[in-house]
Amino acid sequence: MDSAGTEDADRDAEIALVARAVAGEQAALAQVVRGLQDPLYRLALRMTGRPADAEDATQEILLRVLGRLGSWRAEAKLLTWAYRVGVNYLINLRRRSPQERIDLDLDQFAAGLSDGLADEDYRGPDAALLSGEVRLGCSQAMLQCLARDERVAFVLGEVFELSSADAAYILGIGPAAYRKRLERAKKRIGTFLTATCGVVSEQARCRCSRRIDQALRSGRIDRDNPVYAAHRIGVGGRTVVDAEAQMIRLHDAAAVLRVHPDYAAPQTKLRAITGMLESGRFPLLD
Repeated sequence: MDSAGTEDADRDAEIALVARAVAGEQAALAQVVRGLQDPLYRLALRMTGRPADAEDATQEILLRVLGRLGSWRAEAKLLTWAYRVGVNYLINLRRRSPQERIDLDLDQFAAGLSDGLADEDYRGPDAALLSGEVRLGCSQAMLQCLARDERVAFVLGEVFELSSADAAYILGIGPAAYRKRLERAKKRIGTFLTATCGVVSEQARCRCSRRIDQALRSGRIDRDNPVYAAHRIGVGGRTVVDAEAQMIRLHDAAAVLRVHPDYAAPQTKLRAITGMLESGRFPLLD
């Protein structure tokens, strides 16, 4: 079967799955949730910056997606349509992250990175773990320094590598307007990373391994409870090591932001959604 035939078959399978879910078939509803939960969580994490906030947002987005499932008309893939629902929610979400609350920008962030930078690499037995935690946390913070419209454009295009057509559909704008927004975000991130990040530029002073001591002292990372480096990974997804190897191989500004591992959504609140679905009391709009 050629690629067009495969796409048609996949589209037909999605249409049939959603029809069964809207009709109230519990197995189909569960399959929809399983297929969407991890990608939506990764979107929410990149937009909110913190796993706890991303988990809350993912639960709300999934409920909105399921409540509107009957309105999906296959004008886009189910996940692309779900991203659109998610982005609409995340763009208007009340500010929660520390970075957003204090309106941190890239210039301030760059100045902070130069403060307390060690002269030598951290040499402890947990150096690889903590260096990864610093890098992952730093890239999350960078995204939080962008305005939300630029952040989501960058995430969709450079992190998730969606086409301009799909990203524009998700944002509800024209492809030309989307590309302009993306280029603005790429320029800001690229300029920042070239000037500050040793992964991107050998001339830049900051190195993840030299930020560890300061990050530990300031509480930005927790040796006993790393937020990102020890995060649960999706089945078959990229690990932290895989992501690091990809970043080194690509060695460009976008790669630093792109190569978080393939995080899996936490299960606590998702189990609550499953229980709601199994109760038969959840309304699906047709």
